[in-house]
Amino acid sequence: MRDDLKHGRIVIVGASLAGLRAAEALREEGFTGSLTVVGDEPHVPYDRPPLSKQVLLGQATADTTELPMRRDPDAEWRLGVRATGVDLLAKRVLLEDGESLPYDRLLIATGTRARPWPNPEEAALDGVFTLRTREDAAGLAERLDARPERVLVIGGGFTGSEIASACRELELEVTVTERGPAPLVGALGGTLSKLAAVMQRNHGVDLRTGVTVTALRGNGSFTSAELSDGSRVDADVCVVALGAVRNVEWLADSGLAAGPRGIACDAGCRAFNMYGIVTDDVFVAGDVSRFPHPLFGYQMLSLEHWGNAVEQAGVAAHNMVNPGPLQRPHLSIPSFWSTQFGLNIKSVGVPTYSDHVVIAQGSLEARRLTMVYGYQGRVTAAVTVDMAKSLDYYRHLIETAAPFPPPPGAQDRAIAADIPIPSLVPDPSGLSHGPTVALTGHLPDRRLTVV
Repeated sequence: MRDDLKHGRIVIVGASLAGLRAAEALREEGFTGSLTVVGDEPHVPYDRPPLSKQVLLGQATADTTELPMRRDPDAEWRLGVRATGVDLLAKRVLLEDGESLPYDRLLIATGTRARPWPNPEEAALDGVFTLRTREDAAGLAERLDARPERVLVIGGGFTGSEIASACRELELEVTVTERGPAPLVGALGGTLSKLAAVMQRNHGVDLRTGVTVTALRGNGSFTSAELSDGSRVDADVCVVALGAVRNVEWLADSGLAAGPRGIACDAGCRAFNMYGIVTDDVFVAGDVSRFPHPLFGYQMLSLEHWGNAVEQAGVAAHNMVNPGPLQRPHLSIPSFWSTQFGLNIKSVGVPTYSDHVVIAQGSLEARRLTMVYGYQGRVTAAVTVDMAKSLDYYRHLIETAAPFPPPPGAQDRAIAADIPIPSLVPDPSGLSHGPTVALTGHLPDRRLTVV
């Protein structure tokens, strides 16, 4: 049976980072059968983090962000064609052009797309952008290069904050609106988000928190936005940074456990069907997946992290070509990074899975620190600001379920003098942006009642 898994037909839907790395890993694992990669964009897989950084700053062009291939996956690339469904019984992927692709095993890596402005007419105004694709980045970079009078960024998550940072580096006036109390609060909690707010304002950002944009105005071209507090922002360019939408609509009639929070799978990346039964031939990887993690209460995690896409793709590929006893779980610790307003922010663990935080190194005043997060008395995450060398130490504490507050070790200040305070992780429904990690399962003390 083990040798049988090395042959046959594998289809990957999603010409993404996860899709590419999975295709490479399949060949490294000894898969010799036919391999087809389907992507709705006309491009080979490309890197998205540079789109909100180097491309907007003019340091790179959008067409130079192609991901390097570690090896030739010897795959048939079906680019520019959208998958419209999966027939689990016939084991076929349905395509928009009417064709269908037979498979023995299927990997879904369709990722996310930018959440659009809810009013289509206002979204169609010239000068209104989202940022997710190469075309988005190229169009926005061209508009910023034309030196607009002011840029409005709707949403204070990581994408919105990085766009605002690029605008200020280009010496452009920028206004950021955030429905929550501070930028990045959905990802980092209330305490550390205060530093993010201070840094934005210190760098000249017109930051408006606790407000929403109620309408975009313009006659063909965007000219202004109306806010919920009755004020108005005049601007030439508007970037809608309201988070991501998982690409699962094409699976609505498939019978898989797919919904707005992603496709549910087990720790081995095997997809669940709508009845909660794990499949043996459909796998999931990347931003579109949600999976249980034992270090975080077996909550179902949805991650929008570059590193997670790579790690999960490798696990999925391994399990697709190996029998049950040789399969392995995806248990890597989530991590992410962001560079904005001169700060290097890095995280390990799940900051949103916390009830208290403590500053173990540095201080908010120094703009250089390590903040450790805990949940019910154990360490669950750490975020560093310009102190990334500490992260490996805290990764070990998370992996070993070390007690919180953390024991003596990397910290350079007495924990006893710093009483843990609530992490103030907000309800995502009250934010313009979403967390980079979404906890989508039930807490262990909940019980499912079958009626």
